[in-house]
Amino acid sequence: MSATTQAPGTQASAALIDGKACAERVLAEVAESVKHLAAEGTTPGLAVVLIGEDPASHVYVRNKIRKAEAVGIRSFEHRFDTTLSQAELLSLIDKLNKDPEVNGILVQLPLPDTIDEEAVIQAIDPLKDVDGFHHANVGGLVQGRDVLTPCTPSGCLRLLQETCGDLSGKHAVVVGRSNIVGKPMASLLLHAHCSVTLLHSRSVNAETIARQADIVVAAVGHPKMIDASWLKPGAVVIDVGINRVEQAIDGENEGERKTRLVGDVDFASASQVAKAITPVPGGVGPMTIAYLMQNTVTATKLQHRQAAQPALT
Repeated sequence: MSATTQAPGTQASAALIDGKACAERVLAEVAESVKHLAAEGTTPGLAVVLIGEDPASHVYVRNKIRKAEAVGIRSFEHRFDTTLSQAELLSLIDKLNKDPEVNGILVQLPLPDTIDEEAVIQAIDPLKDVDGFHHANVGGLVQGRDVLTPCTPSGCLRLLQETCGDLSGKHAVVVGRSNIVGKPMASLLLHAHCSVTLLHSRSVNAETIARQADIVVAAVGHPKMIDASWLKPGAVVIDVGINRVEQAIDGENEGERKTRLVGDVDFASASQVAKAITPVPGGVGPMTIAYLMQNTVTATKLQHRQAAQPALT
């Protein structure tokens, strides 16, 4: 079971789903897998490509490199300014695809406007696509094949499995239909034998439908949109949203404001009726990086499996 505590600042019974603790368990599993692969003569390698000076992207990349080193994965950094052309980037990806020491390729998004993001994603070898965004991996996920799946939905599924146990037969509602989270989340839940409803901006009576769910995954990108009125008592809530909002600072400086992170779920309200809920931050975020490391190990194993297959003649 996932480590949980009572949600802070509430009088509710909602347990706090500890994403940090779960991520550490995933990373420990990854480190053990890396040791086994190293004993067989292979150390997984992750290539990270960063273009531009976006501060958030630099923080994300730094955290990913740090985690890779912590679990024994080799990292290869490729940093460029925004003058890098699309042709140059595609040439680099081609080299990384052919490099046997590189098992995973991560191109940090967003990319400059001068570069076609979709063309870059589709240029990555599907067996090295640790983001799980390539068409071959997207289609394979829908079909239930053994492919690389997006990190955030994979992390959410692990949180649910540790919190709820067997997910078979549970009704799961996913709010949001993005290609990065909503759609792959729905597919993963289907493979876990849930009954799945996908809600979006055109859904009718969304709150009523959500109140039928045993599990609610919020990935809609609107701060605090989902409150207690969306939940049935005892629901388990996974909040994928990361939104920066401004709020007034209490004290002497009238009018002064600061920003803070909030999710797509109104935590204080939802905690009054939910059985368990993820916080923001500290819930889904740590799981995303943990599953990037897991995907790098999975990619290494998939590549070995393909290499071991006899060539067709």
